[in-house]
Amino acid sequence: MTTNRGPRTAVNGRELRLWKVGWALTVTFTAATLAAGSVFYSLIALLDFQEIDTTAKLDAKTLFDLVKLSFGVVAGAGALVALVVAYRRQRVDEAGAHREATRLHTERFSQAVDKLGSDSPAVRLGGVHSLAGLADDAPDNSLRQTCIDVLCAYLQLPFTPDPGEDAAHQEERHRYLALRKVRQTILRLIGDHYRRPHGTHRSWQGSDLDLAGVTIEGHLDFSGAVFSGCVVSFDNARFSGGMVSFDNARFSDGTVFFDSARFSGGAVSFKGAQFVGGTVSFNFAAFSGCWVSFDASTFSSSRVSFEHAQFVGGTVSFDNATGSVPNGLQEAASISRASATLVIPSAWRAFLSWPHRGA
Repeated sequence: MTTNRGPRTAVNGRELRLWKVGWALTVTFTAATLAAGSVFYSLIALLDFQEIDTTAKLDAKTLFDLVKLSFGVVAGAGALVALVVAYRRQRVDEAGAHREATRLHTERFSQAVDKLGSDSPAVRLGGVHSLAGLADDAPDNSLRQTCIDVLCAYLQLPFTPDPGEDAAHQEERHRYLALRKVRQTILRLIGDHYRRPHGTHRSWQGSDLDLAGVTIEGHLDFSGAVFSGCVVSFDNARFSGGMVSFDNARFSDGTVFFDSARFSGGAVSFKGAQFVGGTVSFNFAAFSGCWVSFDASTFSSSRVSFEHAQFVGGTVSFDNATGSVPNGLQEAASISRASATLVIPSAWRAFLSWPHRGA
């Protein structure tokens, strides 16, 4: 199955486009003159002065009034010029500040990436925190997305498995545990930032997350995270052992892929999760020897799909879930009939034919 999951293009609204000063002043003065002329003509028409005697001579008072009016027009034009110049200066200053912030961000970004490529796990850990801080302070969404992409790319690198506790491999095991801590720190930071309310400082909600093909050992805590208006991919990810928690997470107006992901051992929990709008796909996913919980989850106005998913061993529970039955769950139930236990709410029993117990 082919799905278009390319990265979204971040629109940078900070690009500065200004007219030349001459053009800006000409247009502004012309607009002011036309507006003044329109007002003057309207007043003449309103006061019915069309019959002014063109042969009448100007007295001193009228001449003085015209002089004052001329000076007023000149002063108004000067004020318009000052306003245009001040506006341009403000825009140029803002653009300069943005360029300076981007330059500093780029310098810090290069230093953080260098740390992430160090041979020392401790230095790599410092690079992880540096990149997370850069994402928090990024002057625009595009630069924030770049920092997140680098952290995800690190998790996608080949990962040396646990060499075991044999005394002959103690040095390798110490390095394995240190590098594992780096990876777990990245996942913890991602979970923390996707829990923060959208629009607040240090929130990454709305940013894409590419964790396709990653190997996740042990605990993963994305409980309470909000995936809204973004593309998140766990395609072909491997979750082995430990507790994988998406408890009370919210999936809305975005796309989250778990296609061909493998969950083996431990527990996978989406308890209380809300699937409201958007798409969440577990197509071809395999749950082997797991306790899987979608208890009290809400399936509303969202396309949740389990097409060709497999449940092998363990228990899969949708107890007290509300909303419509996810697509493909009936087929997955038929395939896995003899090897897993399904717990479903009573409202779904008419749609699923699988030995079950439920509310």
